[in-house]
Amino acid sequence: MNATVSPALLQSMNAYWRAANYLSVGQIYLLDNPLLREPLTLEHIKPRLLGHWGTTPGLNFIYVHLNRIITQHGLDMIYVTGPGHGGPALVANTYLEGTYSELYPNVTQDEHGLRTLFRQFSFPGGIPSHTAAETPGSINEGGELGYSLMHAYGAAFDNPDLVVACVVGDGEAETGPLATSWHSNKFLNPARDGAVLPILHLNGFKIASPTMLARIGREAEPLSPHSPKNFAPSNPLQFSFFLRLLPL
Repeated sequence: MNATVSPALLQSMNAYWRAANYLSVGQIYLLDNPLLREPLTLEHIKPRLLGHWGTTPGLNFIYVHLNRIITQHGLDMIYVTGPGHGGPALVANTYLEGTYSELYPNVTQDEHGLRTLFRQFSFPGGIPSHTAAETPGSINEGGELGYSLMHAYGAAFDNPDLVVACVVGDGEAETGPLATSWHSNKFLNPARDGAVLPILHLNGFKIASPTMLARIGREAEPLSPHSPKNFAPSNPLQFSFFLRLLPL
């Protein structure tokens, strides 16, 4: 396995990540002026904002790096996201890939389509603020917290070639279904089942307050039967190095 990522590839990945972030923040905030061709005014901003910017860059960050290892190693992999109101990230990435426009031809790959994409998000007659059934490739309803890891394991059972990357929100991690789902690894049989890669998105907050996992030190005993690896990336290259260490 190549020990480094080429500067050109890293630059492309970083550009893709930044584009996904812009598409995400545009969905949350913008009603018009999608390419910022004129100075922003209140008329361009949605009167009611939904969608969590706090969770979105991390989801985009993971998405682009998972795409790299899928392409590099020919992996059969799916991406399950649990954080509530993380819908902007998955909509943004599927739009960048072109899948969204294939399924929804009215959301075209131009300025008009971009305006439609932004306007419809969490807006009357539009799409939900979480990863819902309308999101291409979604098997998890992100608006009802606690079931992402359960769905990830369900996808891996009897599917030996599949790797399921599952992002668990740290607020979601406080729910009963999610706390129980950590034990699903006991039912995996390597001979007939795929692999699940849980990723705890510990960004520190839920809607109302800091999360429980954010209040404990990293030296505390793990709250799940998995062996956690602490990681706080400051740039895409660090995350790329981390993914090369994973036993896929």
